Amino acid sequence: MKSFLTSDEPAKQEEPAAEIAPGARLVPRVTIQAFCEHSQTAQLVESAVHDRRMSKVALTTHNGGIDGAVETYKTNPTPNLIIVETSLPPEEIPGALERLAEVCDATTRVIVLGHVNDVLLYRELIRSGISEYIVLPSTAQIIVTAITELFAGEGAAPIGRTIGFVSAKGGAGGSTVAHNVAWSIATVLRQDCLIIDMDLAFGTAGLNFNQDPPHGVADALLANQKVDQTMLDRLMSKAANHINLLTAPAMLDRTWDFEEREFEQIVEICQKSVPVIILDIPHAWNAWVRHTLSTIDEVVIVAEPDLANLRNAKNLADTIKALRPTEKAPSLVINRQGVARRPEIGAAEFASSVECNLIGQIGFDAALFGTAANNGQMVAEVAANNKVNEVYRSIGMQVTGRQPSHGAGKPAGLMKLPSFLKKRA
Repeated sequence: MKSFLTSDEPAKQEEPAAEIAPGARLVPRVTIQAFCEHSQTAQLVESAVHDRRMSKVALTTHNGGIDGAVETYKTNPTPNLIIVETSLPPEEIPGALERLAEVCDATTRVIVLGHVNDVLLYRELIRSGISEYIVLPSTAQIIVTAITELFAGEGAAPIGRTIGFVSAKGGAGGSTVAHNVAWSIATVLRQDCLIIDMDLAFGTAGLNFNQDPPHGVADALLANQKVDQTMLDRLMSKAANHINLLTAPAMLDRTWDFEEREFEQIVEICQKSVPVIILDIPHAWNAWVRHTLSTIDEVVIVAEPDLANLRNAKNLADTIKALRPTEKAPSLVINRQGVARRPEIGAAEFASSVECNLIGQIGFDAALFGTAANNGQMVAEVAANNKVNEVYRSIGMQVTGRQPSHGAGKPAGLMKLPSFLKKRA
């Protein structure tokens, strides 16, 4: 029976979520021992440790190839994974590996590095129980990918993508950019986002979303090893459709000093249930900030176009590149452009000096951002048609792997850079 309370129109259903790039799966805490016949191969295997996916792995290299491994494990326990290099002819490799199998535990996995590209040999080794056969010369990335797939297991579900926003200088607006990009990902891509406010003393995620939950990320950190998915679900607060928060207490009743890997377990648990994790990283430099920046999928540096920001952004970018030599460089967002009467460095020149890919430029608008902050709203809620929302959408697309990054910015600089900050040819 119809009445004025019923509608002839069918209920409007939400569009399905758009596909995004998953996060990189870290190799669990395992022990790996490699037995190499050549020093170049040993260097190749050792360089794999610099990949962020290997941050938990204990890896050692030894000389001797398969024979060296057999002698070693006659009297020593075997690790989780053995990597052996062999220069033997294809017909002799299976027999040598059988001798190795006699001294290994049944649970030990083996990757063989060989110099012969032979499909029949590969099939025979895989049939016999070898985990992977990699033809040399190879790259560290191929080796790390083989190890990752080995321990991830077949049919393992994809994990959430971790994106960290960090300000080059206090007040540069890293938190504001992070929160508005998360809003854009949630509304445009319809992907569930979790914002983790890592600035426990002064974090603003709760304020910016007009939330004051009784619990947050501090409770998870103080729970030590007791934290699990159920506990995190209870600590999260829903800020909007597709957006959840793990807020900071923003209290100074205690100091917030953490060990290097303190946040690691929390982030990894969240990755199992949330496709996008936005990390609002404070402008600080300590062991856990450095470790977090070295292990996440995407790093975005937010900076204002002045000299102090340029120096800090350059230092941050160079350090992060050194921490993640196999990953792409951090991305750059220029924030608060066009402040009245302030001399500014051009965006293109800034990005060139920092040697980062410029993925967004956000103009200064005191009334718009002030209103949003004071109301506890996102910019899109205050002014849905403002052009800055397109910038946030573009940043969101790029950090989730939805579209290739494109450098943006006007080429002209308004300040002359000091020589030590200019890009060297």
